[in-house]
Amino acid sequence: MKVMGRLLVVDDEESIRDILAQVLGYEGYEVITAGSGGEALHHYHEGPFDLVLLDVKMQGIDGLDTLAQLRDLDPDVRVVMISGHGSIGTAVQAVKDGAFDFLEKPLDSDRLLVTVQRALEHRRLVGENARLREGLARATDSRFAMVGESRRLKAIRDLVARVGPTNARVLITGENGTGKELVARAIHEVSTRREGPFVEVNCAAIPTDLVESELFGHTKGAFTGAVADQTGKFDAANRGTLFLDEIGDLALNAQAKILRALQEGVIVRVGDSRPIKVDVRVIAATNRDLEADIRAGRFREDLYHRLNVMPVEVPPLRQRTGDIPALVEHFVRVLGTGPGMVPKRFEPEALEHLQDRRWTGNVRELRNAVERLLILSAGPTITAEDVESVLPPEKNVTLSTEELAARHGDLSLKEFGEVAEREFIASRLRFHYWNISETARELNLTRSSLYSKIEKHGIERGEHDGPA
Repeated sequence: MKVMGRLLVVDDEESIRDILAQVLGYEGYEVITAGSGGEALHHYHEGPFDLVLLDVKMQGIDGLDTLAQLRDLDPDVRVVMISGHGSIGTAVQAVKDGAFDFLEKPLDSDRLLVTVQRALEHRRLVGENARLREGLARATDSRFAMVGESRRLKAIRDLVARVGPTNARVLITGENGTGKELVARAIHEVSTRREGPFVEVNCAAIPTDLVESELFGHTKGAFTGAVADQTGKFDAANRGTLFLDEIGDLALNAQAKILRALQEGVIVRVGDSRPIKVDVRVIAATNRDLEADIRAGRFREDLYHRLNVMPVEVPPLRQRTGDIPALVEHFVRVLGTGPGMVPKRFEPEALEHLQDRRWTGNVRELRNAVERLLILSAGPTITAEDVESVLPPEKNVTLSTEELAARHGDLSLKEFGEVAEREFIASRLRFHYWNISETARELNLTRSSLYSKIEKHGIERGEHDGPA
């Protein structure tokens, strides 16, 4: 029989306790009984209950005092008071003090069951609303937004919308700082599990000898230092999403345990032999080349195929530089209202300087740069000079054709040709320290033609480019 809920019946009359336990137990409820307020508080310390049926008049700690202490233990506790005819006024006061309802003795079985059902349904709805509000807050939280309108980012959003409502496992790949966690959160928020927990685990940060305990939990005494039972991340994510970040850093023995959990839907805590069934959707992420790790024997091929049902590749920032102005605006909104911070406006030239950088640390590096500029720039507006003085200079690097294509993938062939010509001419000018004659001779152009192209492309000589 399916358990309908866990109930605590508190009454100093044994006959009342027995009757309630019999009626409610027959309906499928798990019933624990207590003969005093002190015993009730002890039971509640041992484990929470879905509902407490509490007598008003008892020896020792009476019902009102027990109600107050229960609410101190659990502000969300649901309590139905049980009152004799002479204590109805007290029961009404108890409802004002936080009890859900009251029942009058002698108890009517039908009214008892209806009241219990109403109380449990109310608890369920309140919990569901709280989870929905939390999910909505996460979905709209600016810290977790995927900002930008580039073709690559739109493709990821479309993929998230398609894969999110399914239970398919997802493997997210990409360099450090590209926003893999944001993609995982977005998938969770559009899934049928959005009311459940989103549990994140940084696999690279867990000591090797504690990986199994962290993921699957352990029992008291399982190893030195295990002073109490501990729930693992798989169990904590039950009916929700488990995000295994940097999964490529896990040792092979831990990979084997995860594979079993995915195959069988069960886990076993360290120090225990009993299987625990879990309902978890796993989303994994890595910055490593797992196929290369498989060839080198560092990653299990069977686990890779289990995880890689839906692959999602998050592009580096240098491949979507068109999103940088929107990202900067987003970071100004997020960071500019923090303690000691003032929102500032970035001039167009400052944004162009940021778009010209390579951002090896990706979006995370850009965020740090915006924060540094907000702190160190003197005026209300951040200029190109601020960017040059605050951020460390990058070495002049000529982009390869592949890199150019990746950075400007949204352009037409003609537009890409213009960009490539500009980059090539600028690089040769820097190579010749802006000596127009030498550059023109190398490019097989007349000086006037080179000047025309410099003007056409808006190529400007930088202060670090050397003498003319």
